[in-house]
Amino acid sequence: MDSKVILFNHVEQLQKELIDLGAFLHANPELGNEEYQAVQKITGILKANGFTVEHNVAGLDTAFRAHYTVGTGGPTVGLLCEYDALEELGHGCGHNLQSPAVLGAAISLTKLDELPNCTIEVIGTPAEETTSGKIPMAKQGFFDHLDFALMMHGGDRTTVDGRSLAIDNFEFVFEGKASHAAVAPEKGISALDGVLMTFNGMEYLREHVRSDVRIHGIITDGGKAANIVPERAAAIFSIRALNRPYLETVIERALNVAKGAALATGTKVQIHKKKSMESKLNVQALNDVLLENAKLAGAKNITPPRERTGSTDFSIVTHRVPGACIRVSFVPQGTPNHTKDWVEASNSQEGNEAIVTAAKVLGAACIDVLSSPSLLNEIKRQFAVEKEIQNEMVIH
Repeated sequence: MDSKVILFNHVEQLQKELIDLGAFLHANPELGNEEYQAVQKITGILKANGFTVEHNVAGLDTAFRAHYTVGTGGPTVGLLCEYDALEELGHGCGHNLQSPAVLGAAISLTKLDELPNCTIEVIGTPAEETTSGKIPMAKQGFFDHLDFALMMHGGDRTTVDGRSLAIDNFEFVFEGKASHAAVAPEKGISALDGVLMTFNGMEYLREHVRSDVRIHGIITDGGKAANIVPERAAAIFSIRALNRPYLETVIERALNVAKGAALATGTKVQIHKKKSMESKLNVQALNDVLLENAKLAGAKNITPPRERTGSTDFSIVTHRVPGACIRVSFVPQGTPNHTKDWVEASNSQEGNEAIVTAAKVLGAACIDVLSSPSLLNEIKRQFAVEKEIQNEMVIH
């Protein structure tokens, strides 16, 4: 019997356990770096199926790595999963679908009698929505040994990721001088003026950058009372572009906007760099394998990659090893994530079907790559080419 048919049968046998795991995660949403119940459930299932689990990797309480080795000397595939929820919303990004799908693929692969020598790693990466566990994990080399990496995400269609946007997040904290806004306004220096002038400057900057650039921000502190000149005010901005070299030029100009606002208003500004991510490196051969197996698994609403996209911390992994993500349809096309619609759908029949479908896609893709040294070599060749293009990219 074809190994993919056998794998699909194993996934279906695991269906109830996978769906139950997804329902548990949905009913017990945990914020980034606090996903203790999720990790206990996920790693418990892996241990029960013969995986060796390493906890607290990269110094993160809720990061883990589990591996299952067949024979010796074969390639290593990393199957990545996220399990954090959104504050005050729950699983509005469908992370409760990822771990069940990855476990379904990983466990089913171990049941195959003809699986070539290899190591299957399930890597738990916490806090995707906030601090991003992948950042310290990558810095400490937790992905470097992989031959390739795969993950899944729920979506409004079934597709692979196109290029993502490189991003840096900044906090601007302005300091002024407090005073009574009516009795002695001349004695005050408004920190809020610095923030507002920064927003105006960012608007002017938007007109003179490439069309792929995105600049957006919020005020996190605007003062304490209307009759007090604010002595402190703060804003957070995200600045994005298709590639890092051009993004750096935009960032330099954006930081000068904030510095200029401080100079113009007589305030002082502190600039704090927050999360930083690269644009995703695409390996077409790996994307093609995922889409071919999505068809084989009967995935719904298969489309080409999205033309407009945001940023992902999976990009950090794709700069180190060949990586690809399959997005599996479970909400109507056009439904935005980080919404109540996604929360409801991720614990529905459609969400359950997406878990099973994604497990089949990921498992079948692993069979193709692990069983074909020539395909793996081509994936690595394309990855090297993409890295070289990124390294040589010039600013136009």
